[in-house]
Amino acid sequence: MTDRVRADFVVRGASELATCAGPAPARGAEQGRVAVLPRGAVAAREGKIVWVGPEDALAASVELVPGARRLDVEGRAVLPGLVDAHTHLVWGGDRADEFEKRLAGATYSEIAAAGGGILGTVKKTRAASLDELTASAGARMDRMARWGVTSFEVKSGYGLCAEAEYKMLEAARRAAATRPYALATTFLGAHTMPPEARGDAAARARYVDALCDEMIPHVAEAGLARFVDVFVDANAFGVEEARRVLDAGRRAGLGLKVHADQLASDGGAELAGEMGAVSAEHLEHASEAGLKALAAAGTVAVLLPAATLFLRMKEAAPARRMIELGVPVALSTDVNPGSCPCESLPVTMQLGCLLCGLTVDEAIVAATLNGAAAAGLAEVAGSVEVGKRCDLLVLDAAERRQLLYQFGAPRLFATVAAGHVLTA
Repeated sequence: MTDRVRADFVVRGASELATCAGPAPARGAEQGRVAVLPRGAVAAREGKIVWVGPEDALAASVELVPGARRLDVEGRAVLPGLVDAHTHLVWGGDRADEFEKRLAGATYSEIAAAGGGILGTVKKTRAASLDELTASAGARMDRMARWGVTSFEVKSGYGLCAEAEYKMLEAARRAAATRPYALATTFLGAHTMPPEARGDAAARARYVDALCDEMIPHVAEAGLARFVDVFVDANAFGVEEARRVLDAGRRAGLGLKVHADQLASDGGAELAGEMGAVSAEHLEHASEAGLKALAAAGTVAVLLPAATLFLRMKEAAPARRMIELGVPVALSTDVNPGSCPCESLPVTMQLGCLLCGLTVDEAIVAATLNGAAAAGLAEVAGSVEVGKRCDLLVLDAAERRQLLYQFGAPRLFATVAAGHVLTA
């Protein structure tokens, strides 16, 4: 008889266990294949999965240590914990007033000229203390965990100077360090030009130099981030500036990400493919050439349909064409104070189906296995497999489709993060 594995936590009573097991990221037709184990069970030790299998094999396969915890989900469906692979969780202040201004017809440029927009958030973030940013980011993580998220990618980008950017990244790390979530941080000093570099070509060039020659090397050396990101846009960074930023990130040993083609086809997807970026994000206006470049590079397309909706954009990201071409597709919230103050990844998944044309299972893979690949967390999160974190989402329903059926109010029963039951 094979020796039983020892476990200190077990989840049983599931109607179905959607493991999403398989190579990450899922590409093309694989995007919609969710491995499902009827009446599956999970055992973990010290927060990591040590056994997955049918519940009727649990007793013969697993030995529970003294004091082991048991979670009987009583006929509910269980999925992997969700991975939010594109967030801006750290910021100061809010921009609630701008929502009403936009509804009344004000343009982004008009709001920015009045001191609002992203530069308004930059001013408030620079003024906020590290403790204040840590506390607010942690509170957002906890609220998002109640929606099933157990892993986060967190970007900087509201500091736009060395001191404030480093502060943002440290706040994200401190917030996650006291909580049972997986974290990947991304340096987004190239989010847009800071106020000091606007309207002056020489000052703009100095900021790009500072990003490439000072900030990115420091972020890498200090271990503040795993990735570097850049926003390719007519009002942010041009393609050649972005290439410089990404080259600097690559030389520093950081993974590459690109905010691409959100508001227009600006060549962001093509650049992401050319540079072999881990992910290209937004992509509402990506060209056919850009999508083919992503497919050739194996770059994950991170779609953000809640931002598409909140900004009342006419074009949603072409997910069906991406899947046809073999581009791996992920879904994320883009939670931020201006263009998408949405903390619910399940609602984002619903919008991925309604606006982008994904199926239910494609959306599940997009927010688990493929989200983990985009965040550089595929070895530890995104599926229910031995050796990964024990991150689970328990529905208050018997089968997984209920996660996305009830619009705006997914039926969640519990979130498990590294073996800790957070909500029940």
